[in-house]
Amino acid sequence: MGGSYTNGVGGGAANGAAEGKLDELRRLLGKAEGDPLRIAGVGAGAWGSVFCALLQDAYGRDYRDKAQVRVWRRPGRTVDRATAEHLFEVINSREDVLRRLIRRCAYLKYVEARLGDRTLYADEILRDGFCLNMIDTPLCPLKVVTNLQEAVWDADIVINGLPSTETREVFGEIGRYWKERINPPVIISLAKGVEASLDPVPRIITPTQMITDATGVPLENVLYLGGPNIASEIYNKEYANARICGADKWRKPLSKFLRQPHFIVWDNSDLITHEVMGGLKNIYAIGAGMVAALTNESATSKSVYFSLCTSEMIYITHLLAEEPEKLSGPLLADTYVTLLKGRNAWYGHKLAKGELTLEMGDSIKGKGTIQGVSAVNAFYELLSQGSLSVMHPETKKHVAPVELCPILKTLYKILIKRDLGTNSILQAIRDESMYDPRERIEMAQRQSLYRPSLLGLPKGDTKS
Repeated sequence: MGGSYTNGVGGGAANGAAEGKLDELRRLLGKAEGDPLRIAGVGAGAWGSVFCALLQDAYGRDYRDKAQVRVWRRPGRTVDRATAEHLFEVINSREDVLRRLIRRCAYLKYVEARLGDRTLYADEILRDGFCLNMIDTPLCPLKVVTNLQEAVWDADIVINGLPSTETREVFGEIGRYWKERINPPVIISLAKGVEASLDPVPRIITPTQMITDATGVPLENVLYLGGPNIASEIYNKEYANARICGADKWRKPLSKFLRQPHFIVWDNSDLITHEVMGGLKNIYAIGAGMVAALTNESATSKSVYFSLCTSEMIYITHLLAEEPEKLSGPLLADTYVTLLKGRNAWYGHKLAKGELTLEMGDSIKGKGTIQGVSAVNAFYELLSQGSLSVMHPETKKHVAPVELCPILKTLYKILIKRDLGTNSILQAIRDESMYDPRERIEMAQRQSLYRPSLLGLPKGDTKS
């Protein structure tokens, strides 16, 4: 069927390049003629839904005999009355969406839901192109499957759109379905979060490692895609870039396959470190939201916080990477966009304003999981271990690395221990004993901080 969906993508990429990219990836995966490439999204948060919608727009409509895109999400999640009313307003403000729903005989149920005469479900509206975590940005219609086994059992490419806190559990179940598979699928993880493991040595566990452990799929078939992106803006064709990280065999062909005129995808071999950086910036985004709210959006205060938190992140990066300077650009770019408009900054802002409370948890209606909360806990636990001790520049005594990360310590006391109120973040950045950010960076550069064990790597190894 011709025409265009809500993001204005027409039939295939410019000059017919889409079909060529699709055929190239099909050959690499050994797909026979008449056997479509099966892409399955697992999880339907904002970014997971948008990512699958981009693939559906690029390949799933005009080349149905060669590619099929489907998304799994849990059944049973209802759409409350207020959200249904807002959804109805969004539909009626977009003539293209309104016409599409009328043509699909789906418009009436949204009328009934607005009136309170019908309950809508999250999987139901996703089929019509509406993500519950991103109501204001209509997507293309998606094939939604609520049975996990049906969604993934024969998939060639699986997109992990789950929060890091749910990845291990869901992929553990998926692993049981794949026990008889001869050829493992390729998995692209979008998750930005980490766990901490303290035994036998303190180390970070990333979503790609969780997936490999849970499914038995070799790490060379598991990739991470991250970048300074806001999901709704990407679907509305704002120019964006991302980086896919992993083994040579898949990252280069996948970067080409995923690339679109408005969404440029680079590639890098350093899987684990980039993935960890994606989780790290979420921590400091929460604090940025708090500072913005507590200072009435003071540009000066926000810039002070940015200077201090980025120096702290650079310090931590020196613990994680042998060549940390290679990560500075991607880390700062991802941090910048997350501080501007990400859900973690939004969460910190709402906490400081008193519009949310910690007792509500870190899964927020309309936003999904705030992954920075679990990341605060993971990084604090790891960096407070004495076995990773570093030299304190003033006392000349060995201390745990977290002692040189006052913002991380404060966020831990606010969010995890709940010993302090949100206004403590201002006290932390105004502390007269706070290091000049330049000094913290120089301190990191002078000392040999690199601890490969933090990423579960042998000494001197920086690759996945």
